[in-house]
Amino acid sequence: MKKLLIILGLLPFVSFSQNEIQGVILEVNEQKKETPITGANVYWLNTAVGAVTDFDGKFTIPYQPDYKKLVVSYVGYKTDTLTVNSFKPILHFLQSTSNLDEVIVTSRKQATAKSYLQSANVMMVSSDELLKAACCNLSESFETNPSIDVNFADAVSGTKQIKMLGLTTPYILIATENIPSVRGAAQAYGLSFIPGTWVESIQITKGAGSVVNGYESIAGQINAELVKPSTDKKLFVNLYGGSNERLELNTHFNTKVSNRWDTGLYVHGSTQNKKHDNNGDNFMDMPIYDQINLMNRWQYTNPEKGFVSFINLKYLNDAKQSGEINFNPNTDKGTTNAWGSKINTERFEVSAKLGYVNPEIPYQSIGVQTAFSRHDQDSYFGLNQYDIVHNSLYANVIYNTLIGDTRHKVKTGLTYAYDDYDEMVNTQDYKRIESSVGAFFEYNYDNLDNLNLTAGIRVDQHNLFGFFVTPRLHLRYTPWEKSAFRASIGRGKRSANIFTENQQIFATSRTINILNTGGDIYGLDPEIAWNYGVSFLQGFNLFGKKGDLIIDYYRTNFKNQIVVDYENPLAVSFYNLEGESYANSFQAEIGYNLFKDFDLRLAYKFYDVKTTYQTGKLENPLTPKHRLFANAGYETNLKDKGAHWKFDATYNWLGKQRFSSTRSNPLVYQLPDYTPTVGTLNLQVTKVFSPKFEVYLGGENVTNVRQDNPILAADDPFGANFDSTFVYGPVFGSMYYAGLRFKIN
Repeated sequence: MKKLLIILGLLPFVSFSQNEIQGVILEVNEQKKETPITGANVYWLNTAVGAVTDFDGKFTIPYQPDYKKLVVSYVGYKTDTLTVNSFKPILHFLQSTSNLDEVIVTSRKQATAKSYLQSANVMMVSSDELLKAACCNLSESFETNPSIDVNFADAVSGTKQIKMLGLTTPYILIATENIPSVRGAAQAYGLSFIPGTWVESIQITKGAGSVVNGYESIAGQINAELVKPSTDKKLFVNLYGGSNERLELNTHFNTKVSNRWDTGLYVHGSTQNKKHDNNGDNFMDMPIYDQINLMNRWQYTNPEKGFVSFINLKYLNDAKQSGEINFNPNTDKGTTNAWGSKINTERFEVSAKLGYVNPEIPYQSIGVQTAFSRHDQDSYFGLNQYDIVHNSLYANVIYNTLIGDTRHKVKTGLTYAYDDYDEMVNTQDYKRIESSVGAFFEYNYDNLDNLNLTAGIRVDQHNLFGFFVTPRLHLRYTPWEKSAFRASIGRGKRSANIFTENQQIFATSRTINILNTGGDIYGLDPEIAWNYGVSFLQGFNLFGKKGDLIIDYYRTNFKNQIVVDYENPLAVSFYNLEGESYANSFQAEIGYNLFKDFDLRLAYKFYDVKTTYQTGKLENPLTPKHRLFANAGYETNLKDKGAHWKFDATYNWLGKQRFSSTRSNPLVYQLPDYTPTVGTLNLQVTKVFSPKFEVYLGGENVTNVRQDNPILAADDPFGANFDSTFVYGPVFGSMYYAGLRFKIN
């Protein structure tokens, strides 16, 4: 029982609700190891009240005193009926039916799952899905996910940016264990500062998120759950090497300090010091760099008194150099001898989470989240300088309870946020402090059958924005079996950090214009947008195989937006929106277990994203209207000691994308109105020798698609037409890699 309480303490954050029982369903495999069962059905006998276990085998199910018999079932395992007389957590081991002389039907665990029960449109991505790609950092963790678009921000920095619902990273609230993390100064490169092996799972929420996490989310939320010291391997080693001479080493060391304390030391080191110029433009196709990333994680669990806590200490040092092949920073910095760039980042973070569940009244809980970070970036791009220091403090207190019975749940609490920015843009110093105090209230109604509604509202007092209100609403209705119809609406508000969010502008010769209108942030007003969405999910069985179909449509409508205008090829302008700006996103996706151990997922996306510029309403640059996605995965049967093979292939096709105007450039530096279409194929093969050791081999862009002339005026980098932002596809070409993973439990 104590083991169960510890496992339950590892939930992303304390979210116990009144009159609910938590539990975990496990099995003992052939190696005598306890492993969670994902997708097991848990329900009260003779009722429609049920739940499904998550990737860790955990479940939460409503409880009433007249519920006595809990049924646990999973295909290929013996169905059990448990007697329940109290709120005590449940630990249960299902028994495989493989020892019976009968035909055995088995079902593999899904690496990506969509919830049929939650009111919000949430996709849960497990560590198994993350392993389908090399997954060296979080920005590279979405290559196999059709809901997220991944592309390079420019042709110099090598930075990958993501988009959701046709909008870039700043409009997505990105959190680490429900604490906002990739924001402010970390917006441009922050995803590359979270190593993939540190991530246990990812939750992707489309549309307006929860008011509990703040007011900044507009297009959606991404939350990365990190591995836990008490459940991660005692020793984990991941060694990676690429054909571009990129080397990475990830090591995890976890130990139990006492009955209450567990700790882990996580070390990430990566380097790439080979200069590549495959397209012959005299510029490196990717930066050379060195990164060291450390995290010390502490976990405290006291189930008898109802306490669980996590403390994280992180340190990052990242140094990148890009530009012309012959650039030497010791002699060429600040000169026109050769164009080059260096970005040096040092970042320190400390965060803590404390949760308390009253042992006598387990349906009431309180949690505290706190985080402090200091981000210090010194950088230059040719003759442009950009430095930023960002100190950030965040605190959130959450109280969970209910009103009457389990159908009516409540979350309420207070939030404090403080951000101190100091930016140097060439010779101009920009300083500001933002602080806010807010309160939120979120009500959830679940009739335990076919209706789930979450309505939230928060009020904030901001030192620059003043007082404002943020409402959000999510609805899920189940019209028939294995279906979920969802609708959502919500408002988001944020300050646009125009320089750190658009650092690619410094790798151009464009002049920077800010059309000051008297606003409080760079003379501009805050961004405000409403997001509306509907979604339909249908599970099905076809020819004895499982599948699911999801169709969704979302619209983001900006009331104010800081327009980033590239339509004059000699300048980039920032100004408040005057007119219409919106992003419409339609996605249809189908997943199907085509045959035993072979999963196929296909998706089509249509974007209609337009903004009113000074020259009129235009399609947003470098945003394809059409995108096709396909992913196929196959695993062979387990052999002795768990040995098997894994195969994975991902294909992405992007339709044509609009270039911002270059018509006023000299003819030699003019681009067409639209890009060509682009299709890329990634492959990976993994050989698992045992639960302790595996090797993998893969290729990115194996068809060697490469954009011609990604840098405009590369032959004259200090001239007026130099621009590295016209990137729509791969720059380097094919890249192959190999690696190994070693684990000790």
